[in-house]
Amino acid sequence: MYRIRKVLNHNAAIVIGMEDNEYLLMGKGVGFGKKTGERVEAGPETTAYCLQQLTDRGDAKEVIKSVSPVCLELANEVLNEAERIFGRIDRFILFPMAGHMEYAVRRIKNREQISNPLTEDIRLLFHREYKVAQSVQPLLWERMKVKIDEHEIGYIALHVHAAIEDEKVSQAMQIARAVRECVTLVEQQTGMKIDVMSLAYNRLMNHVRYMVARALSGERLKLNMNDYMRVKFPEAFETAAVICEEIGRSLNRKLDDVETGYLAMHIERVKDDETTGRANNKAKKTTEEYHAGCGH
Repeated sequence: MYRIRKVLNHNAAIVIGMEDNEYLLMGKGVGFGKKTGERVEAGPETTAYCLQQLTDRGDAKEVIKSVSPVCLELANEVLNEAERIFGRIDRFILFPMAGHMEYAVRRIKNREQISNPLTEDIRLLFHREYKVAQSVQPLLWERMKVKIDEHEIGYIALHVHAAIEDEKVSQAMQIARAVRECVTLVEQQTGMKIDVMSLAYNRLMNHVRYMVARALSGERLKLNMNDYMRVKFPEAFETAAVICEEIGRSLNRKLDDVETGYLAMHIERVKDDETTGRANNKAKKTTEEYHAGCGH
């Protein structure tokens, strides 16, 4: 049982709990027709967010003052969808997510839409989170007549990821940035354009994701492949060494030397896939030209 302190809208209210802590209570109709001091019960589809905790953006109480009830409601619905897909999540990401939505809406209304160079990497790296984040698009249009683009969806997807994984939004962004940096460096070093839809790219992307996570957590790989990869695939190993050094510089921490061999293995796989793909395309083109010349 809670006591109403302030009604934000039909579906949100600030309430006082039995232990005198303040909560943001969210759910269909929790604030409808309610008055200050009135008692209210939390139903099975109602969520209570404690306002005594701190967020990445500061005190939750202060965040609420700068965020509209609609954005709080939308963030709550995105988290409902995330919980449906992923199961248990960290609901406290609601406050930074709602804060991001608030600023995104302001930017869009002021025609200050941003460009996120990592959008495609976020979409591929956190594809399930991205799909959950997309659920806000029809809701934003229905309730605020605001069209949110894929770049803003990418940022919301990072918040969703932070709700299901034990890492901050900034860390998820670091991982996406490292993946983009790695792919760019591989393309520059090998002179090949990598197909982001290929299996080898997917493996490379996931390897870099966990490589960055290991660097940030201090975890180490047990098996050392450096000697083998250095002798067997010297070009891939050299490329991997350059990339590990660059990513380490970006993360402001040195990557374990053992990471070089593993990354080299994935780079070699990408090179093999791209070479095979080009050979297959060339063979296909030659066959088509032959049949065209024969009038088939």
